Amino acid sequence: MRLTKRKSAPARMAVTDVFRGYDRGEKIPAGAWYDEENMTADRYPVLSTRRPRRTVRALNAPAGMLAKDALAVVEGENVVYNGHTVELGLSTAAADCPKQLISMGAYLLIWPDKKYLNTQDLSDRGSMEHTVTVTGAVSAALCHEDGSPYTGCSASAAAPESPAGGEPWLDLTDPAAPVLKEWSADSGMWIVIPTTYVKLSAPNIGQGFSLYDGVTVSGLTGTLESLNGAHALYAVGDDYIVIPGVLPTVTATANGGATVRRAVPDMDYVTECGNRIWGCKYGLVDGKPVNEIYASSLGDFKNWNRFMGLSTDSYAASRGSDGVFTGAVTHLGHPLFFKENGIEKVYPSDSGAHRIVTVEGRGVQRGCWRSLAIVGETLYYVSRSGVCAYTGALPVCVSEALGNEVWEDARAGAAGDVYWLSLRRADGSWHLFTYDAGRGIWHRQDSTKAMAFAAVDGSLCWIDEDTNALICADGDREEPFTWSVTSGVMGYDLAENEYVSRFVIRCDTLGTVRLAVRYDEGGAWVDKGSYTGHGLGSALLPVPPRRCDHLRIRLSGDAACRIYSIARYVERGSDVFRNSSEI
Repeated sequence: MRLTKRKSAPARMAVTDVFRGYDRGEKIPAGAWYDEENMTADRYPVLSTRRPRRTVRALNAPAGMLAKDALAVVEGENVVYNGHTVELGLSTAAADCPKQLISMGAYLLIWPDKKYLNTQDLSDRGSMEHTVTVTGAVSAALCHEDGSPYTGCSASAAAPESPAGGEPWLDLTDPAAPVLKEWSADSGMWIVIPTTYVKLSAPNIGQGFSLYDGVTVSGLTGTLESLNGAHALYAVGDDYIVIPGVLPTVTATANGGATVRRAVPDMDYVTECGNRIWGCKYGLVDGKPVNEIYASSLGDFKNWNRFMGLSTDSYAASRGSDGVFTGAVTHLGHPLFFKENGIEKVYPSDSGAHRIVTVEGRGVQRGCWRSLAIVGETLYYVSRSGVCAYTGALPVCVSEALGNEVWEDARAGAAGDVYWLSLRRADGSWHLFTYDAGRGIWHRQDSTKAMAFAAVDGSLCWIDEDTNALICADGDREEPFTWSVTSGVMGYDLAENEYVSRFVIRCDTLGTVRLAVRYDEGGAWVDKGSYTGHGLGSALLPVPPRRCDHLRIRLSGDAACRIYSIARYVERGSDVFRNSSEI
C-alpha cells in the first residue's frame, strides 16, 4: 500500500520593525513590551536605550528644587541658587518637607516656611510674615490719611460756635458712635468725613512694615480697644502707623503695649497666576473648619489681608465641595485646585470679581501633588484611576498601558514633549516612566525615586532621593548601564502548537545583546544565545526546536543599543505534544 506523502507546513516569518514601548495590557500588540529597563521613545519607531545620565553634584539634605534663570535647590536650612548658598533658616522637620517652591517674577517663594528670596538681589530675603510687639504706652490721635494731625479739632456733644471753614469737630452726640465732621463755609453745614484715620505711635511699632500692608492689630486696651482688628496701613514710619478708625477723643493713650502682625494664611498648596499667589486650605484653623481658596494682593505675595475695596485687594472664598485639597497648579491662565473627585477652577478678573467653578471629575490622587506637570499645553497628573491628561475641559486617562497597578506618591517633571513620572507601586518598588505625549508611548527606565524635577535649558534634572544627588538626564559621556525588554505572550494568534526555529535581530550596538525565551507561563527563562556587535548589523540566533503553546522573549544588553527589527521564524506542530520531554 502506498501512502500519500504529506508536506510539512512552511515556516512562517514574523517581522516587527515598529516598537511601541511599555504595555501591561492583557493582550499586548506586536512591538510593545510587557517589561522594560532603561528604554526610551527618543528614536521611535526604533527600539533604543535611554540617553546617558550625568551626576551634577551631591546634595546636603535636599528638600525641593525649582528652575528659574538658574537652578534653585533647598538644602537643609538654606537655598543654593546658581551656586550661591543663601541662609534662610528653613525648617528641616519632616512635616515641613519637601518644600513647595513658587516663582513670582524675580522672587523665589518657599512654603510652608513662608520665606522669600530675590534671585536678582540675594540680600533681599526673609519672611513674608512680620510681627512687631511693643510694650509700654501706645498713643493715638485722629489724623489725615497721610498721618498729619487735624488742626484745632475739638470733641464735644455740642457743635463749636462760629466755626471757620475746614474746621474739624468730633461729634460726641452719641458717645458710643463718635462722628468726625468738617465745617463747610460754602454750604454753611457740618459735613461728615466718611473715612477717618488714627495714628498709633510707639517706639518701633511700624518698623518692617510697608505702605498698604494688611495687618492685624491686637493687645490695645481701654479707649483704644476698638482699634483691635484687621486694617490696611495708610501711612507708616518706624515709630508710627496710620489705620482707619475713630476715637471717642481727639487723642488717647493706652498702657500695656500692642502687637501688629502681617500674616500669611496656612495653606495646603500654592500656585502663581496673574501676578498673584493663590492657595487653598482644608481642615481646622484655630479650632474652626476651613475649606477656602485665597489670593494675595496683586503683585504683593506678602499681603493676604488687604481689603480696601480695590481690584488689587487680597481674596478669600469658602468652597462647598467636600474633601481635602490634593494639589494646585496654574494651567492656561487659570489657578486649579484639585481634590480627588473634582477640580476647583478659578477665573481671575481684572476687576477683582474672581469666579470659581467646581468641575466634577478625576482629580489628583491624595499624596500625588508633585505629579502635576505641563507638557506643551496639556496638564498631566496621577489620579485614583491612572495618569490623566487635562486640556481645560475634562480629564482623560492616558495610562492604560501601565495596567491595573495601584500607584502612590507620584512625582513628575516635563521636558520637551515628554512627561517624566517617578512613582511607587503598592508592593513598595519605585519606577521611573516616560510618556511621549506626541506619540502616546510609555517607556520604563529604572527604579529611580525622584524627589523633584526641574528643566534647565531644555534638560531635565531631578533629585535622586536614595542618593541625595542632583542628576541630569542628558549626559555628555557614556555611562555603564544594563537594559532589557520582555515581550508579551506570543502564540495567541495560532490554534496549533508551534516552535521558534531562529531569531534575526537587526541592531546597532558596540556591546552584547542576549536572548532568553520562556516557554509557557511559569517556566524558567532559557538562555538562547548572544551577539556582540561592532556597529550596525544583523544577529542570527538559532533556537533549538521546542514546541509550546505560547512563549515570551527577553532581550538584554550591557551597552547603548538601537534595535531596528526583530524577525522570528515559527514552525507549526501538532495539536498534542509532550512538553516535559522536548528540549
